[in-house]
Amino acid sequence: MARSVAVVVLLAMAAVAAAQAPGPAATPAAGATGPPNVTAVLEKGGQYTTFIRLMKETQQDTQLNSQLNNSFNGNGYTVFAPTDNAFNNLKPGTLNSLTQQQQVALVQGHVLPQFYSMDSFQTASNPVRTQASGTDGPYTLNITSTTNSIVNVSTGVVEVTVTNALSTVKPLAVYSVDKVLLPFELFGVKAPAAAPTASTAKPKKGGSTEAASGPAGAEDAEPTGAASARAVGWGVAGLAAVVGCLL
Repeated sequence: MARSVAVVVLLAMAAVAAAQAPGPAATPAAGATGPPNVTAVLEKGGQYTTFIRLMKETQQDTQLNSQLNNSFNGNGYTVFAPTDNAFNNLKPGTLNSLTQQQQVALVQGHVLPQFYSMDSFQTASNPVRTQASGTDGPYTLNITSTTNSIVNVSTGVVEVTVTNALSTVKPLAVYSVDKVLLPFELFGVKAPAAAPTASTAKPKKGGSTEAASGPAGAEDAEPTGAASARAVGWGVAGLAAVVGCLL
């Protein structure tokens, strides 16, 4: 009897110990992903090294990833990523001719402060605002979409068709383009400066102008030739009178 009781007690203690023992560490669910990262998306694409370098040099990769991870914008973001060939097709020296601030604006001109799927481009209201801005306001794009989901993007300088999507998971959409979206604000044709207007003379009292008025008394003065002729005539008459007296 005592042996049976001892066995029951040992079994109970073993059950309690097993219940209190820590279980195996939990493993992440299959397919789980981390926070969105625009650099990782571009690196996975494999043909965006120039755009990645430009984003890093202007610190726009850090800024965008921070905004994505901290939910600064609940609407999400859309990035148009030019391929390396797109940059290679630019006129030599194009990027080097830009100041640091202009390079920032160039990168920001490829980023929309809203998530757009391919279908939602059909309802985009033009002009579409980008992250870039200048003295005249935000840089904008014109985006059109056909019923076949062909999306065209125009800056006013270049127009390009969206070729494929690198990411379409909210809050980050990344689309590949084969042209650099040169902003009109930086690369558009500047309007020629207005020609200076001719100055007008200030009118005087009585309706005359400074340009039309002459020296005082000029209107009543005789012509110079007439005055000279009259002086010669008086000289001749005087000489004739003297000769008459002598005779």
